Amino acid sequence: MSGTEPRPPMSKADYVYSVLLDEIRSARIPGGTALRAGHVARRLGVSVTPVREALRRLEKDRLISYEAHHGATVVDLGEEALAEYYGLRAVVEGLGTRLAAARITPEELAELRELHAAMAADAAAGRNDRLGEQSRRLHLRIVDIGGPAFLGAHARAVRNSLPVPAEASLWLDDAQVKVQLDAHEGILAALESGDGDAAERIMIDHVRQAGEFRAHR
Repeated sequence: MSGTEPRPPMSKADYVYSVLLDEIRSARIPGGTALRAGHVARRLGVSVTPVREALRRLEKDRLISYEAHHGATVVDLGEEALAEYYGLRAVVEGLGTRLAAARITPEELAELRELHAAMAADAAAGRNDRLGEQSRRLHLRIVDIGGPAFLGAHARAVRNSLPVPAEASLWLDDAQVKVQLDAHEGILAALESGDGDAAERIMIDHVRQAGEFRAHR
């Protein structure tokens, strides 16, 4: 299939899943919230059937659980899950960054530097609320370059497995912004020089620092 051919339309179940996944991942639907299929169906303008399919997928993702007499409830994860989440992210994203150092093209490096420059510009303008999503894009793009067959999908699965409230983002803390942008610059410099060891080390430290920040919020 060529890149110019249209993609098939998203099914209703895929639509419901994508909306709920984003709302859970961003903690707009916080842990402990009951999800009633009928209510979700009315809110999203679909029938109950695709909602139930989406809820089954979210259960498989371990983002919701079913309890007797309560139905589907968003999982409320604690400190141990938070530590596991950032530890796993550090391993997967660190490995992806190491592999990217050996295969990144000049065009891909230029793309990453463009993303980084956009972040620096937003930070300089005080638009910190944009930085979290931009950082996510940068990290996942690096992992996609390093591990297009498997790691990219794994990195997304890990990131989607634990809700991150918007207000918990370290990018909203002015004291953290320069530190994190410097880490990104260090990662890009290591990628440009093909130094996989340094790229992996900086990425791991960068992700772990984010975990430590979140743990003390």
